[in-house]
Amino acid sequence: MKSVLSVFAVVLMLSLNPLSAASADAQPTIRVGIIGLDTSHVVAFTQSLNQGPKNPADAPKLAGVRVVAAYPQGSRDIVSSTRRVPEYTAKVKAMGVEIVDSIDALLARVDAVLLESNDGRVHREQVLPVLRARKPVFVDKPLAGSFTDVLRILDAAAASGVPLFCSSALRYGADTQAVAGGAIGRVLQAETFSPAHVEPTHPDLYWYAVHGCESLFTVMGTGCRSVRRVDGPNGLVEVVGEWEGNRTGIFRPENGKDRKGYGGVAVGDRGERRIGAYEGYDPLLVAIVEMFRTGRAPVSRQEMVELYAFMEGADESKRRGGAAVPLHEIIAKARDEIAASVR
Repeated sequence: MKSVLSVFAVVLMLSLNPLSAASADAQPTIRVGIIGLDTSHVVAFTQSLNQGPKNPADAPKLAGVRVVAAYPQGSRDIVSSTRRVPEYTAKVKAMGVEIVDSIDALLARVDAVLLESNDGRVHREQVLPVLRARKPVFVDKPLAGSFTDVLRILDAAAASGVPLFCSSALRYGADTQAVAGGAIGRVLQAETFSPAHVEPTHPDLYWYAVHGCESLFTVMGTGCRSVRRVDGPNGLVEVVGEWEGNRTGIFRPENGKDRKGYGGVAVGDRGERRIGAYEGYDPLLVAIVEMFRTGRAPVSRQEMVELYAFMEGADESKRRGGAAVPLHEIIAKARDEIAASVR
């Protein structure tokens, strides 16, 4: 079994031996396994790695990396997910991926993992064997089905020393990344929007609004102090976060009119810029592959904690009639629940 460090050494080998990229189809340098075949992401990722990305300029960034095996089990009871498994299994199999019957069988065949199960509730049980096997892992959104499991997963990753991150593809829109990189200076206020379909088994924002919330945190960064949620007669109106330094971040559901699809705007001390656009899966995949090669997760643990606490806190604000909820309360409550569960 290859060590985690051997996977990280790939970036050096590729830079010293350009022929490694050319021979990637015959002998991949990094063998990737997929857990969960109940989301369209698995087809998109496999196509880009095994057949080539949509943008030929991205090919060198993905060279030498190939999906070689997949374990189909994703959600057990969300029908919108389970009904997709046969179709997506057939599609990835047609691209040369071996279908295996257990996570252990998968881990014996791969160097790194894409945990793609659409249902966040199964992520903890599925990721723990990956961490024990010391395989770098990307966990597709949502990171978990509850905030306590978010913390448990991040704790386990930290304890293992295995690189792990979770992200929506919306984090990697070009303008969103430019703003996060300082293109308009320090961001003072940002507003984002996205579809916000709700799945009853998850906190309201975890299932689909996570896309817009992810764009928001990408440009605002860490330091969110509190969150409040306003609901109207037709459902969610807005979720407002207050960041340190008197900065404000707002998420609203798209409405098909002035807020259509995915988008938003950020205002900085050197101007403003549109953010939050969806630009496909390949920019995210490039970031994932970079983590597989280097062992450095591109999203910090603190940012992931605050993002999910923000979304969890929005539900708590709803329960409190729209009152502002400090994020530290959400985190402390979850820590207490975790401690109580192991006594």
